[in-house]
Amino acid sequence: MLFTLSLHYYALERCGAIEDWAAGATIGGQVIPALPDLARMRRERFARLQVGLASAGLDGLVLLGSSAVSYATGALTPSMDGDTAALFRAVAVVLTGEPAPHLFTMFADGAPDDVVVHGPLFPDLDDGVFASELASLFGGSGARLGIDHLSHAMFRGLTGYEWVDASGVLGSARVLKTVDEVACIRHAQLLNELAMEDALAVLRPGVRQVDLSAAFLRRVFELGASAGGIDPIWQVMAPSRSAGPWTVHGDLAYPTVTSDRFLRYGDVIWVDAGIMYEGYASDYGRTWVVGSALDAVQHGQFRRWRGVVDACLEVLHPGVSGLELCKVAVAANDGVRPWIEHFYLAHGVGTDSAEMPLIGTDLGEDFDSRLVVEPGMVMVFEPVIWDEGSAGYRAEDIVAVTDNGWVKLSGDSYSPYGASA
Repeated sequence: MLFTLSLHYYALERCGAIEDWAAGATIGGQVIPALPDLARMRRERFARLQVGLASAGLDGLVLLGSSAVSYATGALTPSMDGDTAALFRAVAVVLTGEPAPHLFTMFADGAPDDVVVHGPLFPDLDDGVFASELASLFGGSGARLGIDHLSHAMFRGLTGYEWVDASGVLGSARVLKTVDEVACIRHAQLLNELAMEDALAVLRPGVRQVDLSAAFLRRVFELGASAGGIDPIWQVMAPSRSAGPWTVHGDLAYPTVTSDRFLRYGDVIWVDAGIMYEGYASDYGRTWVVGSALDAVQHGQFRRWRGVVDACLEVLHPGVSGLELCKVAVAANDGVRPWIEHFYLAHGVGTDSAEMPLIGTDLGEDFDSRLVVEPGMVMVFEPVIWDEGSAGYRAEDIVAVTDNGWVKLSGDSYSPYGASA
């Protein structure tokens, strides 16, 4: 425990803020702590799920998605390959009115003390359907249950229940973060940024993309990351759309898979990575240049990117709509939409690396106008500045909306770009 805390403070100290990084900012009247109170966080999340269940008239939730299980129980599951993860997935069950969630898992040592732990279930196997377990928890058939995923085996083997999409309960609970959730995201981001310093230190012509991944992943787990979130991306950007990979939407292709490609002098790479800390994701986005000094165009692109983000932050407060933020961003970029067609101006981050709120998507202006910012929302602003003939600039800044404005969760290092650029 002491070793873990020392890592927390080491990371905070390296980023220049040990005690008061949030400067007394509040969400719902609660001060955002430097480090999360994990037990309080689990209690408050569970209480939100109970409120959602009562409002929806459900008898409980059956959750299979890894982020939903983590949210409901606080359990951490080891990283594993996709086939193994599908077979040995954990399952969370929340009963309306009960004081604690139930967790069915092979990894009981990753479960908090305030969770009711059971042996594993195998919802993707016909002989692993858990009809008897559900019957014992909900008293037989007839229960109305929210679910985030029904496997084929469950669809065939579980009858007598009314299944309802759990996204209404989960979405309303997860979109507004507690102060401890914000502290978790902040710490995940700090670990990510510290590990990126090691990757940036080895960046030079002749290094492979996978070499950067190795440096980053080794360091981030040394610092205390719980799991990987986003496979590191080191995409070399072509100077024009036509020179890059083909897309169905005609816009830039991003992201592309990391390979053993050797990086060359002058390559502009769009960097993206995410890790998990106590079930919460980071989201690191920056633009790096291999070997060469920045030219005037690149300096200008960074200044334009910074101008778009600053314009959005200038108006960001509880009550502003997503559409207003989009209009401000476009105006700051001389009337040109500063984000990729299949991405967004901003997205949320939490137990998933991209979740609500989503702003500037292809859902349209009506959706953005109905999205009203509230305290507890966490937003990753990721505008893109693109000039045909130049490789462009992309980076991400994370902020949490507070009672009176916002507080920054990501760092201020954009090397090799900088505020004086």
